[in-house]
Amino acid sequence: MINYLEHNAIDKAKWDALIAECGNIYAYSWYLDIVHPGWEALVEDDYQSVMPLTGGKKFGVNYLFQPYFVQQLGVFSKALTAETTEAFMKAIPSKYRFAEIRLNEGNGLEGGIQGVEYHRNVLLNLNQDYEAIRSNYHQNTKRNLAKAEDHNLQLVTSVIPYHVVALFRDNRGALLNKWGDVEYKVLTHLAKTAQRRNSAFMLGVSEKGVGQLLCAAIFMKTKDRITFLFSGLTEEGKQRQAMTYLLDQVIQQYAHQPITFDFEGSDDENLARFYLGFGGNETKYPSICFNRLSPIGKALLKLWKKR
Repeated sequence: MINYLEHNAIDKAKWDALIAECGNIYAYSWYLDIVHPGWEALVEDDYQSVMPLTGGKKFGVNYLFQPYFVQQLGVFSKALTAETTEAFMKAIPSKYRFAEIRLNEGNGLEGGIQGVEYHRNVLLNLNQDYEAIRSNYHQNTKRNLAKAEDHNLQLVTSVIPYHVVALFRDNRGALLNKWGDVEYKVLTHLAKTAQRRNSAFMLGVSEKGVGQLLCAAIFMKTKDRITFLFSGLTEEGKQRQAMTYLLDQVIQQYAHQPITFDFEGSDDENLARFYLGFGGNETKYPSICFNRLSPIGKALLKLWKKR
């Protein structure tokens, strides 16, 4: 039986024991506590299968949404099947009248669930010699890496979350309106907490002998996966291919270990091409959207989305 649990009823020790077997950093209780305080859950058979519910309320309507800094959630199980995933989808409480959520790459959906779309991710198996990995880089990536190496770059290990956030805010973030102080504060807190738990590391790139960062990134870590969570890049760093250099350095460091490098996307064609250039494989994961609202509720939803 699948049971709906409010936040205070969740046994986080049992929850995290299961998530540790599944290897998904986003679904740990401490991670969810930061990105979505008060999250709820569906739980089956004494935590043999679980699904976090990240909900909110607008205009008196309960809905489910994907929190920032969380690519994939969905169903996690010791014996995951498409039938299990579909049973959890059907068990989402009726109080949730609207949903736009992303599941995970293990959540197959064979049919009977409406509103399913698929999104792209790129994964690279690091359990091979670095030279073997590099031999599979695309030609453009090899050229960009050679260009980066000509620019006298160096890896910077003394990076803190503030450095990464500041680089992003001052560059690409300056063009975005959807993020503000609240979101950046959550990200900084998340990175600091993960680092204390040995579940994250930060690295950057600068020119040798020059302290100014050209790029920097936050990487999340589980026992068998490194996730490229967030990064900042200056225009000069872009010209010098600093991000190509940084990702190659991480690949070198963790090569020949039973680890998957998760590029965390992307549906954006240009980003996907950049990530695939490191020789990874494209994978798909589903999202679902449902709308149980009345006609008036649907009209209010459209107004809210336009805000």
